[in-house]
Amino acid sequence: MPPASALTGDAPALSVLFADAALLVLDKPAGLLSVPGRGADKQDCLSRRVQALYPDALVVHRLDMATSGLIIMARGADNQRLLSKAFAERQVRKRYIALVDGLLQEGIGAWRTVDLPIGVDWPHRPRRMIDFARGKASVTTLRVLSHDRAQGTTRLALEPVTGRSHQLRVHLQAIGHPILGDALYAGAAAQAKCARLALHAESLALAHPQTGVMLTLQSPPAF
Repeated sequence: MPPASALTGDAPALSVLFADAALLVLDKPAGLLSVPGRGADKQDCLSRRVQALYPDALVVHRLDMATSGLIIMARGADNQRLLSKAFAERQVRKRYIALVDGLLQEGIGAWRTVDLPIGVDWPHRPRRMIDFARGKASVTTLRVLSHDRAQGTTRLALEPVTGRSHQLRVHLQAIGHPILGDALYAGAAAQAKCARLALHAESLALAHPQTGVMLTLQSPPAF
């Protein structure tokens, strides 16, 4: 693996954790778009910063602007197709860490599955919501890592089985434990407990698209 490097600019520095001829793995900071948005003020983003150094880098998946952590970009169209197929077929294992409001009743290490369909909340876009009539099947597994009884919060490991927009944020709100600092889905009290969205893509595990060798990368959260 090549040594870690940094992409610098006005936003927080980005670390390149892995780079070879097939793919890049980056550690995205909270507050930076994954891809350009609408409007001149939303053109600075991870993909454009990376492409300034790696012109053949192509988007495979995204993280919400407020979410930090590991994200993959492909080198060239052939690798983009292979990596996109791996994501679509759920061959990439993704784990997130989150701090949520309240004390989940499950004991430390206990796994729980949240299986609730998610759809667009059209009057309040870009929000999503639980929608049993028109929503798409959405499944998340979660595990309690620790409780902070003084703060009234729980640290969780999260593994999305499906990949809906805002899935983790919507599922945690739906079970009564919104993510701290979530400006879209948490109430004022939970928002005030953290200056940022307390959601971080901690680890990725996947087969290398060219060699088949398993790659496992990790990035500890800053919260």
